[in-house]
Amino acid sequence: MFELKITDKNLLSHWYLHDLVAQQNLKDFRLIDSILYSPSTFADARTSNSKINAPKEHLHKLVIFTEALHLQQLTQVTDSLAGYVDLAFYRVITVAGVQGFAICAYVSLKTQDNLNQQLENTAELFSVELCLCDSVPTLAQPGLLLMDMDSTVIAVECIDEIASLAGVGEQVSAVTAQAMQGKLDFAQSLRTRVACLEYADESILQQVRDALPLMPGVANLIRILKTYHWKIAIASGGFSYFADYLKGRLNLDSAVANDLQIINAKLTGKVKGDIVDAQVKAQTLKNLAEKWSIAPSQTIAMGDGANDLLMMNAAALGVALHAKPIVRQQADMAIRRSGLDSLLWVLAAAQR
Repeated sequence: MFELKITDKNLLSHWYLHDLVAQQNLKDFRLIDSILYSPSTFADARTSNSKINAPKEHLHKLVIFTEALHLQQLTQVTDSLAGYVDLAFYRVITVAGVQGFAICAYVSLKTQDNLNQQLENTAELFSVELCLCDSVPTLAQPGLLLMDMDSTVIAVECIDEIASLAGVGEQVSAVTAQAMQGKLDFAQSLRTRVACLEYADESILQQVRDALPLMPGVANLIRILKTYHWKIAIASGGFSYFADYLKGRLNLDSAVANDLQIINAKLTGKVKGDIVDAQVKAQTLKNLAEKWSIAPSQTIAMGDGANDLLMMNAAALGVALHAKPIVRQQADMAIRRSGLDSLLWVLAAAQR
C-alpha cells in the first residue's frame, strides 16, 4: 500500500517522480487532493465520479511524456482536459533501452468534439507530448515503420545542403519552404529545385553525405524495433544517394527515393524516372506491408511535411515529427520536441 501527502515542492520535482518510480516501484498511482495513492488504496480515494471505477479495458490511454516530467505537469494536463476526459489513474511506461519513462493516463472520454485541438493546445501550453492511443500498433507483434528521410531520419534537408554548397541556396530554400507547407505541387517543385543544381559537381553530394546529422533517437528507435522483429524503411522525396547510404548505415530493410541524373561527374539538373511523391510514399507503405506479410494494423508512417500526409493516413498510426501545424493537426499523434525513440513509449502503452 502506498499513500503519501505531496508538497508543492514535490509536485514540481522531476527527481521526486523519478525516485518514486525507481525506489518505490510505483507502477500505478493516482493524485487526489495532493495525496498520492497506489492501486491498493484507490477504493479509499474514490470521488463522486463513478467513471473512475470503469473497467480498465473500457478506458482510453493518454500517453504523456517530456524531458524532466514532474507531477505538476500531470495534474496540469488532466485539469486542462477536464472538460473532455475523466481520469482513472496513471501508469508508468518504461521500455528497455529508452532512457527515462512516460506516463499513461487511463481516462474515459466525455466528448470527442474538438478533442484533438484541445490536446494540441494542452501539449503546447505545458510543454509535454500527448498521444491519445486507441488503435496503436503493439510491440508484441512484428510491424512496419516507414519514415520520411529529410528532417525525420536526418536533421537537414539534403537539397538545401547541396544548394548551399553549389551557391544557389536562397533560390532552392524558398521553393522548399513552399513545398513543405503544401502550397506547391511536389513533383513540379522538386524538378524546379533540382534544375537550380545544374552543373554542380558530384563531389558536393559526398560532402553532404559525409556530414549527415541523424535525428536524436532514430538509431535507438531502429535498434530496439529490430529486436521486436519490426521492418524499418525510408520513403523519401529526397535522393537515393543519401537514402541508400542511410539504409546501410542504419541497417534498414528498404529505401525508396529519387535518382539525380549525373553525367561526367556533374549534376544535370534533372531527376531520373518518376518522382517519389505523396502518392508513391503511401503506395510504398502498402507494398512493403504486403511484401513482408505485416498486418495493416501494425503499420506506422512518420514524417514532418505535407508530402507525408497520405503515407501517414495510410498507416495505422501516423506520426508527425517536429512538424508544421498543418501536419500535426492531421496526424494521429505528434512528437513536438522529443527524440524519435520516445515513440516506443506509445507502442508499449498499447500493449495489454
